[in-house]
Order: sequence, then structure tokens, then C-alpha cells
Amino acid sequence: MVSDKLDRDLAEAGAKAAAAVPSGKGLARRRRLRIFAAQLLLAVVLVGSWQLLTAAKVIDPFFYGQPSGIAKQLYDYFAQGDQATEFGSYWTQIFTTLREAVSGFALGTVTGIVFGVVLGANPFLARVIGPYIKVFNAIPRIVLGSIFLVAFGLGQTPKILLAAVLVFFVVFFNAFQGVREVDRNILNNARVLGASPWRVVRDVTVPSALTWIIASLHTAFGFAIVGALVGEVLGAQSGLGLVITTAQNQFNPDGVFATMIVIAVITLAAESLLTRLERRLLSWRPPSPSEAAQI
Repeated sequence: MVSDKLDRDLAEAGAKAAAAVPSGKGLARRRRLRIFAAQLLLAVVLVGSWQLLTAAKVIDPFFYGQPSGIAKQLYDYFAQGDQATEFGSYWTQIFTTLREAVSGFALGTVTGIVFGVVLGANPFLARVIGPYIKVFNAIPRIVLGSIFLVAFGLGQTPKILLAAVLVFFVVFFNAFQGVREVDRNILNNARVLGASPWRVVRDVTVPSALTWIIASLHTAFGFAIVGALVGEVLGAQSGLGLVITTAQNQFNPDGVFATMIVIAVITLAAESLLTRLERRLLSWRPPSPSEAAQI
């Protein structure tokens, strides 16, 4: 009887303790809410301080704009249709830059992965072609943009090529290093089991280097946006870079900041999509210590 009562008391105490401890999902949800609240508070403090300082003329709004003026400029851009800019609707400018960035991102990613995997798996080719890649990487991007502009005109081609160049080197060096980091014992075992060179690359090398490649894409899309914008600033018929240049020439800081906000939203949306792609492609990988701490 005493033993049964002791067991019941222990069971009740365990149940109460389990009920008092939040579940893992509950803890993760609370942690995300706290982070979001802190982020929102920081944004309110920064934007509010900016508005107050410019309203009090501590910061000159002629040079730095005002959050209220930026909000009005954004509304005008999206509400005025074809009259929003000198080059057509604001949506047209967004789609132009987005098309150039996505095209350059795709081109640079594919070529970067191919060259990275091939050179990483072939030391002889890496020694032959490596110096030329380093020389090409040392050329200032603004110079390449000017060369592409002279060669291909004011259309979208030079912007796509400039974006692709910026993406290529980010993806290439990660893919190259990822291939070199593949466990040699796994490669040797695959060859001993009779796998052809193509099967080794497809089934061993690329999956092993996928973590490096996917990690590079987060940075690469931002570079694609930068490449498209730089090309448009150098010379273009439409695009967000041209909108920024025009606002700058008209001493309209609100227009510059408004377009920067739109670019930031586009980049964050792309980052979210890439994160989902990473989770899907690397679902087989156990979570890293930093990822496990966020769960």
C-alpha cells in the first residue's frame, strides 16, 4: 500500500512537472515572437528617431529625406500608373530589374556550379584554368559593366551579364571548395564498387558539395541584384537603377530611399524562397548546432 501510494505521488508530481514545462514547439514559438518583437521595436526606434530628427532640423531632410516623405513617395510610385516615372510605370521598372537579376542569377549559378565541380574534381584543369579565373575575378566590376555596355548597348543583355559575373564567382569558389572537401574515403569506395566517373560526380561529389553550393546562393542573389542595378546606373532605358539615378539627379532623397526599400523587400523575399529550397534539398542533413539551438 505504501509503495502504491508512493508510485501515485511520483506519477502525479511527474505529470505536474511535465505540464509546467512548455513543449519544444511552444518554446520555439515564444523565442520567435520575442525576436520579432525586438526587431519591430528596433525599427520603430530607428524610423521614429529619423522622423523626429529631420522634423527638428537636426538632420537636414533635403539631403537625408524623411520617413513620411518616403512613404508618400512609395504611394505615388505605385498609385500613379504610367506617370509614376519618366520611363513608365513603377511596376515596369521593378519587373525589368527583377528579370535582369533572375536571369543573371540563373546563368551565373549554372556556370559557377559546372566550373566549380569540374575544376574541383580535376586538379590538372584547376591548375591550368585557375590563374585565368583569378585574373578575371580581379577585374573591377564597374569596368566589366562599361565593357558590356559598349559591346551590347543599353538593353538588358549587359545587365544580365554583369549580374551573372558577380554570381559566378560566389558560386564557383563555394562549389570548388565543396568538391575539394568531399571525403576521399567515400570517393575511393565508390570507385572500388565500380561507379563510373559520371556516377561518382552525380551521386557522391555533387550531393556532398551541395551544402556549400546552397550556402553561396543566399549571397549570390544579392549580388545579382547589385549587378543589375550597377548596369542600369551605367546606362539603361528602364529599371530601378535608372529610377535611383534620376531621383539622385533631381535631389530627391525620398525617391532614392523608397526604391532602396523596394529592392530590400525583393531581396528578402528571394532569401525566404532560397531558405525553403535549402530545407527541401538538404532535408536529409542532420541540423547543425546553430540550427538545433533555434528549434
